[in-house]
Amino acid sequence: MNDHHDPRLDGLTLEEKAALLSGRSGWDTAAIDHAGIPSIVLTDGPHGLRLHNPQASGFSFTDSLPATCFPTAAALGSSWDPDLLTAVGEALGRESRTAGVSVLLGPGVNIKRSPLCGRNFEYLSEDPVVSGVLGAALVAGVQSTGVGASVKHFAANNQETDRMTVSAEVDERTLREIYLAGFERVVKTAYPATIMAAYNKVNGVHAAQNPWLLTEILRKEWGFDGLVVSDWGAVLDPVAAVAAGLDLEMPATGGLSAAALVAAVRDGRLAESALDLAAGRLLHLIERTAGRGEPNPVADVDQHHVLARRAAAESAVLLKNDDAILPLNTGAGTIAVLGEFARTPRYQGAGSSRVNAIRVDSALDALTEAAGDRIRFAAGFTLTGDEGETLIAEAVAVAGAADVAVVFLGLPEDVESEGFDRDRIDLPEAQIKLLEAVSEVTSEIVVVLANGGIVQTTGWDHLAKAILEGWLNGQAGGGAIADLLLGVVNPSGRLAETIPLRLEHNPAHLNFPGSDGTVRYGERLYVGYRYYDTKRIDVAYPFGHGLSYTTFAYSGLAVVAEGEGQDTVVRVSVEVTNTGTVAGKEVVQIYVGDIACTVDRPVRELKAFAKVDLAAGESTVVEVALDARDLSYYSIAAGTWVVEPGDFEIAVGASSRDLRLTEVVSVQAPPVAAKLTLDSSVSTWLAHPEGGPLLQRIGAGRVSALSDPVVLRMVEEIPLNRLIAMSGGRLASPELDAFLTRS
Repeated sequence: MNDHHDPRLDGLTLEEKAALLSGRSGWDTAAIDHAGIPSIVLTDGPHGLRLHNPQASGFSFTDSLPATCFPTAAALGSSWDPDLLTAVGEALGRESRTAGVSVLLGPGVNIKRSPLCGRNFEYLSEDPVVSGVLGAALVAGVQSTGVGASVKHFAANNQETDRMTVSAEVDERTLREIYLAGFERVVKTAYPATIMAAYNKVNGVHAAQNPWLLTEILRKEWGFDGLVVSDWGAVLDPVAAVAAGLDLEMPATGGLSAAALVAAVRDGRLAESALDLAAGRLLHLIERTAGRGEPNPVADVDQHHVLARRAAAESAVLLKNDDAILPLNTGAGTIAVLGEFARTPRYQGAGSSRVNAIRVDSALDALTEAAGDRIRFAAGFTLTGDEGETLIAEAVAVAGAADVAVVFLGLPEDVESEGFDRDRIDLPEAQIKLLEAVSEVTSEIVVVLANGGIVQTTGWDHLAKAILEGWLNGQAGGGAIADLLLGVVNPSGRLAETIPLRLEHNPAHLNFPGSDGTVRYGERLYVGYRYYDTKRIDVAYPFGHGLSYTTFAYSGLAVVAEGEGQDTVVRVSVEVTNTGTVAGKEVVQIYVGDIACTVDRPVRELKAFAKVDLAAGESTVVEVALDARDLSYYSIAAGTWVVEPGDFEIAVGASSRDLRLTEVVSVQAPPVAAKLTLDSSVSTWLAHPEGGPLLQRIGAGRVSALSDPVVLRMVEEIPLNRLIAMSGGRLASPELDAFLTRS
């Protein structure tokens, strides 16, 4: 941890140190000129720089300086491509440097607990491995340019309803395995400059003033040595926040927070050393970013547009492709392009991440450029969602005269945004009516989707031969969609979240968004595919799913375990071959299942993945090393990660439901004994390597319940202190007392 004392603090007054710990304005930090401490700018930008326009008359999400709008995290997460996200991060960093920005507020690595979360478009996945690996790649790219990233929103920020007051009630094992794991991976592998504390409470304590999260977990356990910044307006009590480990409160509070900190130090409620620690971290952040002394580069926005188009194409998921209707043949026949989204694309989310895009390509323009007069367009619906029989009739006429109809559907901006959650996952009724009407005049239908959160396909899926999930795919998304439809690019995106048959099937459904200021994570570990696969519930499209214009075969799976316990390494290798006629990319997914665990675990969990690019007929061997953590669960009793001895199933495939090859590997590990107390059950005592023999020895001849199998079955779940009382004290023993004291 880099908490060494900065000598510049010695020349500051208490008031000046306190002033450093909250913003100077909405987007920059305080400066202390006489001490040589400059102000730095932090600004929004998970998928594009949103730098407030200094000429604007007031605050506005829309009045910002022009910047490249890349695909949102919902799209980038579906690329499963760390190299791509690193490249996008580098571009974001370059544009930030050009604009004089020191910290870019992103990426968001929160888990997609429910498809109703209004901010899901800003998050990468329902799985912490995908979120962690891709989040780390994005951070690495941004920070390679000298700009700091801000990983958000720490932690358990999984809804917008009551987002500044709700308490996420989550058991520690679930937090560790699901909601903290992505953050942990990013911190330990990408060393982010900042972490952003969330609005919500975690188990009753505001995240921005939660010492367990900010100090015990983040700093002491994970070794984070950067700065913790609040989400904008997240701090309720600045004194409690600094004491808990928060360093910088944003935005400015007009001096109120600084005054509260000074008063707390003067009356002894807060040690001045806490201010020194936080201020020192801010100075370290300044040195790490603005203090490099290098001239700001000029970003090549034309090259960034090309990258944005590639990123959008890599992120789209081909959900179905019956009769190989895609790619379209541009050399013959006419193509009906239907839906207002083809002409007026929905390419980004709403709220604080909104980017003033430098340029925006539409799919209609891109398709027209490629296919010329073979393209026929009809709007079919309005962006306001108003039904228009005339618009539908025009679209039906165009479709009936064409060889194929490409229907652009999706979610309007007013149904998914930061600030509120969705209440349904269906497409708007007017769009369904359009699709149904078109299906009456042609069966050759391709649906292209534009949405930040998933949409339910049940009810209309059968009307389309192909469905291309394009997500909110950035300013160059229109060109990318054209590339995919026409076969210029082979689809290679894979779902980073499950599409259920119905919203009601979602495991969080009955506990979202909670009530009376509390949301209970009653589904525990069983989020997304972990639930659907363990319960064997049918889904529309499974986690990891995505089709290609080619095919891939898996062979030669080899799994070898080395070492034992926390030193275990499981080496996995598998050969993948492109068995089709065109080049393509496959995402090889490695899942782990603990066959005989002493605690409940999902039937399988993603632990590694690799995206490979293969020419037609080409093969490659994918090699992955899984470590003990990949095999472990978090034990509340032991207070640590535990890998149990026994058999594990290693499955390799193209989705969580398309497992091509499996092998069982035996792992060696010492048994982990639970800590025994008098409240521990008789069965827990008997299973303990030391406590069991001791209890049997003490009870021999004294308590028949320990020797009679029938009676033992009845009493084994009774706490030992109750059995001692029920035995009239015959089980009480100085030897037992000595063992409890020793252990």
